[in-house]
Amino acid sequence: MKIYIDGTYYERENAKISVYDHGLLYGDGIFEGIRIYGGKIFRLREHLQRLYSSAQALALTIPLTMDQMETAVREAVRVNGRTEGYIRLVVTRGVGNLGINPMQCVRASVIIIADDIQLYPEEMYAKGIPVITSSVRRMPCDSLDPRIKSLNYLNNIMAKLEALRAGCLEAVMLNRDGLVAECTADNIFIVTGGRLLTPSPLQGALAGITRNVVLALAGEHGIPACESALAPYDLYTANECFITGTGAEIMPVTAIDGRTIGTGRPGEITLRLRNAFHAMAVSE
Repeated sequence: MKIYIDGTYYERENAKISVYDHGLLYGDGIFEGIRIYGGKIFRLREHLQRLYSSAQALALTIPLTMDQMETAVREAVRVNGRTEGYIRLVVTRGVGNLGINPMQCVRASVIIIADDIQLYPEEMYAKGIPVITSSVRRMPCDSLDPRIKSLNYLNNIMAKLEALRAGCLEAVMLNRDGLVAECTADNIFIVTGGRLLTPSPLQGALAGITRNVVLALAGEHGIPACESALAPYDLYTANECFITGTGAEIMPVTAIDGRTIGTGRPGEITLRLRNAFHAMAVSE
């Protein structure tokens, strides 16, 4: 595997950044996770648009234009001979000093990793997974806007630890008003009364690329879908539930906090959308 760092490729064991990089010291940076299907990079431009929007919000100057970044990502996939897999694109504030002042960082660093990913065992897609509701609340929007996909993931990691200690692989995170925001690394959807519902970014959800694709697919398949404020009660009483993300794709959820969702099996709308997503991903 060859990893791109600031225009140079390194073998995995030699791919290193400075201990003075503010991405390491303070989590000052942004990232995107992107899938490769059949040799094609899925929704690359949408991911790059979000990356550059995150950078703009953080006053972080990326040292490549968007077109140059697209070329660099495609080249990293080619160099690594990837036809399937996952790209982790990271931009850090760069090397500075031990103070928090970002103005001490002269130039941002760009890292591109093309590798494999498997967040969930394959058999779980057929039967679904249980999740819990974490006691860790999602970072409020007035502290850090969820539309910024930053390297600051400690909030999510604490909720993930709680899920793992409860024997689950994922946890639902509520906002400080007690409404559903998202999961630790995925967006969440429910089906109730034939409608597909998902929290808005105003509730603390990341506007995920896969999330947006699912909403569009729902429209194409005649499934009423919209953003909605959701409470835990809405999750518990839903007919179906699933989570979405670049790594997870579409994962059915069959139990939440010990409550069986629907029949306890992946639902009909969940399966329709999952099949439609896979068909679209390999054809684009």
